[in-house]
Amino acid sequence: MHTLVIGLGSMGFGAAVSCVRQGIKTTGFDLNPEALKRFEAEGGLAAAALETCQGIDCVLIFVVNASQAQSVLFDSALFDALNPEALVINCVTLAPSTAVDIANRVEAQGFRYIDAPVSGGAAKALQGRMSIMASGSRHAMMDAQPVFDAIAEHVFELGDTAGHGSQMKLINQLLAGVHIAAAAEAMNLAASLDMDLQKVIEVISQCAGSSWMFENRAPHIADGDYRPLSSVNIFVKDLGIVTDEASHQQVVTPLSDAALALYREASDAGLGGEDDSAVVKVLAKQSNVTLPGSRQ
Repeated sequence: MHTLVIGLGSMGFGAAVSCVRQGIKTTGFDLNPEALKRFEAEGGLAAAALETCQGIDCVLIFVVNASQAQSVLFDSALFDALNPEALVINCVTLAPSTAVDIANRVEAQGFRYIDAPVSGGAAKALQGRMSIMASGSRHAMMDAQPVFDAIAEHVFELGDTAGHGSQMKLINQLLAGVHIAAAAEAMNLAASLDMDLQKVIEVISQCAGSSWMFENRAPHIADGDYRPLSSVNIFVKDLGIVTDEASHQQVVTPLSDAALALYREASDAGLGGEDDSAVVKVLAKQSNVTLPGSRQ
């Protein structure tokens, strides 16, 4: 199976490398030449343009948002590179209605589509241990199994049509975004009390107030290290999808609304490209709190 991975960011790069490690012929495409060089160094094939790709059986899409996914699919030469009935596995976080629309358009071109948003972070992606929330036809899911085995520790099969995977990712991102904001608030309060932030992480990680996001992001704050693994702007996008979908369903989401406002404020303050835990800087500034690595 010749697999093409489009988007060699933190998650896409991990998925592409994991495919290579499992012996799957894998081509990577990214607009960043450095990402292509990095992938070649791991044994992958690099494509500087989709026009140069041929004979692709499976494409994994790991771009940033719905607009980029639609552009890759419908405004490029991608379909010319795909073999008949090739698999299109879209791993981008989308509104469920958008996932359904994209699936219909892809299938109308004679290809098979799997709605397959992912979770787990860059480290798990590089280890081939992502979680995939997948929905698509049984036949497509069976043919995708070698790729899923290479890149994922958990594959949750959520239905035979597109949209169900994106619905589940919606719930995941609601919780993830709120948990990061809550972790930032807790760490900011701890810093204001002159507590040892490493000790806070040690204790809370073993107590009922912990979450996966606290355990993963609080160390970024304690170390003053905001190099992006998942950026503030990702949650501006994803919580925007959450609140828009909730609004359409006439469902109130007060915690998501508050967290989204914080991410937007951080983005407006020039922090959009930093790690999502950088929302703590907004809280610290408003609280006159000095954080590790801060010049305050």
